This record gives sequence, structure tokens and C-alpha cells, in this order.
Amino acid sequence: DKIMQASGGGSVQEGGSLRLSCEAVDYTYSVYCIAWFRQAPGKGREAVARIKDDQTTKYSDSVKGRFTLARDYTKATLTLDLEMKDLKAEDTAVYYCAADPQAPWFPERCDSLSEGDFAYWGQGTQVNVSP
Repeated sequence: DKIMQASGGGSVQEGGSLRLSCEAVDYTYSVYCIAWFRQAPGKGREAVARIKDDQTTKYSDSVKGRFTLARDYTKATLTLDLEMKDLKAEDTAVYYCAADPQAPWFPERCDSLSEGDFAYWGQGTQVNVSP
């Protein structure tokens, strides 16, 4: 019953913008540490950005200044949007939202952003940026 659903991917040209959205149906523990990862063709999965329950954010150097997180849990579900601007060809990847349900007991894991610590994953949404 702990389901995360990602949406909003698509195709744009370099310099364009996209907004990804992630919904966590059961966000009891997801709210403590929720993040976006991405996996480019032929590469491993990398952390892009995350937000903690205290609303502090962290971005990878490659997206800092271009991507912005926005979290909303005033509705029945937790929503984490990723606003992506000035997109580059190297941003092409499948994007995943994920949450670490153990974060309340291991808060340092939300800074290390190790893929293996995130137990809840969305299905992935494709972003294509053409030169």
C-alpha cells in the first residue's frame, strides 16, 4: 500500500523546461526523506535532489541552479514536484522518485543518498532533451 507514482516526463529541446510530479499514497514515513534519482542510458542511477521533513533540500552539482523541488502534503497524498529549467542533452534519463522509510531512525542517510537505502520507488518517467 506504500505506492509512489511519477509522471510528467516528455521531450524538449535544450533550454526548455519540464515539471515532474511524484505522489506518495502512504507518506507516513516517506515525508522524512524523499528524492528524485535518474538513470541515463548506459549509466548507473544517480541522485538528483532530495527534501527532508524539515524542508531542507539538496541538489547534485549537475542540476544545482536549474532544478527546484516543491513538496506539498496538504492533500491526502504527499506530492513532490521537480521543476526542471534550462534543460541540457545530458539531462536525458529515466527519472525516479524514491523515499527512505527508515529515515526517521537514520536521518544521515538522507544526506548520503545511497540508492540502496531507498525502499520505495516510483515506476520512472522518461525525459528526453534534444540538442
